[in-house]
Amino acid sequence: MAVDTDKQSFWEHLDVLRVAIVKIVAVAVVFGIAAFCFKDELFAVVLAPKNDGFVTYRLFNRIAAWAGGETGSFAVQLINTGLAQQFIIHMKTALCAGVLCASPYILYQLFRFVSPALYANERKYVVRVVGGGYALFVVGVLVSYFLIFPLTFRFLGTYQVSGEVANLITLDSYISTLVLMCLSMGIVFEIPILSWRFVKLGFLSADFMRRYRKHAIVIILVVAAVITPTSDVFTLSLVALPMWLLYEVSILLVDRVKKQTSGI
Repeated sequence: MAVDTDKQSFWEHLDVLRVAIVKIVAVAVVFGIAAFCFKDELFAVVLAPKNDGFVTYRLFNRIAAWAGGETGSFAVQLINTGLAQQFIIHMKTALCAGVLCASPYILYQLFRFVSPALYANERKYVVRVVGGGYALFVVGVLVSYFLIFPLTFRFLGTYQVSGEVANLITLDSYISTLVLMCLSMGIVFEIPILSWRFVKLGFLSADFMRRYRKHAIVIILVVAAVITPTSDVFTLSLVALPMWLLYEVSILLVDRVKKQTSGI
């Protein structure tokens, strides 16, 4: 049974929310300061995809060598064009890392705030939905960091229309692209959770998703073009492919949930 929250006034509810927000900000700031202090370790992770020794490149080189293909190395030099730009980027990156590390605690505080107004079965439902959504978001970020962004960076960072034109990629462009792609893929990986929620509400069915699969592919390409920080077909394909795979997985998930609900 839900806890009676009517005993608290509006201002008391607001005070509870204020305390939760203060705790969230404090923990995020602490993690951000820690990330700022460990600058070398932080940027060793952030800048790893630009080096040909990154795990993704080594894996693809091994696959190419096993298949009898050619393996090659590459080098891309990042530059800085602003006097205070590196320091500002350091602070922004540390802040993002702090929020990312504090995200489980943030979700916990938000759940503590809303849980008194929920029934016991609703709490279990929220925990499953939020937990599953968070896990999928993390998977999306990891897929972007280990697969989509490295391949995009290697392709675009080494692409030249002429040997006389050198690529000079700014640190700000690199960091912005990395953060945007990781965030976008994290959100994209919420498609199965949204599909599951819609089928629970009766708004969606597997037959509907199959019937409009072609329309969905067009929408996926449009969304991929919008969230892709570059305008090349290679990056567009890398972003659109996981979205299409998630759509197909969502069809299977929706079909299974529908059968369970119908008792089949």
